[in-house]
Amino acid sequence: MPFILRRLVFYLVTAWVALTINFFIPRAMPGNAVQSIMSKFPNLQPAAYRALEALLGVGHPGSIWSQYTSYLDDIFHFNFGTDVSQYPASVSSLLGQTLPWTVTLVGTATVIAFLIGTGLGILAGWRHGGSLDRVLPGLMFLQAIPYFFFALILLELFASKFHVFPLGQGYAQGLIPGWHWDFISSAVYHSLLPALTIVLTSIAGWMLTMRNVMITTVGEDYVIAAQAKGLPDRRVIYTYAARNALLPQLQGFGLAVGFVVQGALVMEIVFSYPGIGLLLLNAVSSNDYPLMQAIFLVITFAVLLANLIVDVIVVFADPRARTREATL
Repeated sequence: MPFILRRLVFYLVTAWVALTINFFIPRAMPGNAVQSIMSKFPNLQPAAYRALEALLGVGHPGSIWSQYTSYLDDIFHFNFGTDVSQYPASVSSLLGQTLPWTVTLVGTATVIAFLIGTGLGILAGWRHGGSLDRVLPGLMFLQAIPYFFFALILLELFASKFHVFPLGQGYAQGLIPGWHWDFISSAVYHSLLPALTIVLTSIAGWMLTMRNVMITTVGEDYVIAAQAKGLPDRRVIYTYAARNALLPQLQGFGLAVGFVVQGALVMEIVFSYPGIGLLLLNAVSSNDYPLMQAIFLVITFAVLLANLIVDVIVVFADPRARTREATL
């Protein structure tokens, strides 16, 4: 438990640093959020400038400390302010609209790629030099292709030419989002091609990492001893070799899960998918400080939470980690 407490303190300090950096970076960028709103609403009176400054939490450099304290207070109360590009919508409402799309699509695709890649890596590592090793260069080629280019190829083949999948968007036009079959089936159908893009470009990384660790683990004494006892190959592979080789893979998976909430930015642009990645692009191009801050915070805290969960899993799953904890 002392190890977990130390990691928790570390993540809390990291979260505070991220909060502080997240506050200052948008204010160092060129542009002015209040002026952006004033230009969109030319009928606003000049007196509205001060009111918009107070509403958005920006102002003159001399009041930067008061802005910072107000910013921390709002964050602790989950108040992310008012959006600039879609004024007067709240930032929380925009996150609530886009985050489920990204988490569902990118999260599901990441889990599928992890499971398939890890499974193939286990088999490739156990029988290295076999047929799976000959497949690996082809998968690595898919991962090496620029992401947007591969997505455009899939769109051209399966959407424009053969009309197997739709060209883009999250669901068919004219449908009202809700928990009914027409919308759910349309959303699943529109997500298949983006998910296929993510899976095909991610499998090779998981497979290669797992294969390399598996090859090292197979040569360990406890695996050789298990084979010498005459245990079935299936038990040796999954109980002795893969179980220990999986621990480094889990740490990489924790990072990948943490970054799920940022979405696949290029993928969402190419497929016009209504996720948080596309929302982030619009926020940056519009100098939308509150929205940028909220998205960066969501990404940061998701990564920290995922890593903390992985640390806990590793401590309880790996006896060596518990031994190191006891000696610290």
